[in-house]
Amino acid sequence: MTVAERTRAAARRDPFLVEALRAGVVNYAAAARFLDVDGETEAVVAALRRYAEELGEYEAPTTSAPVSMESGFGEGDPGDALLVVGDLALVPDAGSLTALVARGDAGPEHLRAALGALDAADVDVEAAAVGGGTIAAVVGRRDGPDALRVLEETVGRDRS
Repeated sequence: MTVAERTRAAARRDPFLVEALRAGVVNYAAAARFLDVDGETEAVVAALRRYAEELGEYEAPTTSAPVSMESGFGEGDPGDALLVVGDLALVPDAGSLTALVARGDAGPEHLRAALGALDAADVDVEAAAVGGGTIAAVVGRRDGPDALRVLEETVGRDRS
């Protein structure tokens, strides 16, 4: 495997770096050190530059899906659930968790952006899902208001 192939593989393991390459906001030398690809730093830098040129330009996901917040979610019957992930079914009126839901034209790219923004805001997400133009994220009760503000800024407005 060439240095370029190893560099691309390493970058794909860290999707934030690929997004930064698309956005053109990367310090290539720092990225090369971060990736720690066997080879000379200069060769990895060159491989990252070529890779960035081949990637499509970064486009922030746009939508204006309104975000709502509902408290009182907890574990329950999957038939009544807002969200089911594995053996976890989160239903209303069953606990102390808060659900945030954006309905409209939200898709996987919006969920990815929302989860990244929640992580940056230090909000722990208990569960999340996307489907049918809707994204849902469930957080602890105390994180609900902060999560609502973050999601309104992330998916509740059109950033185009």
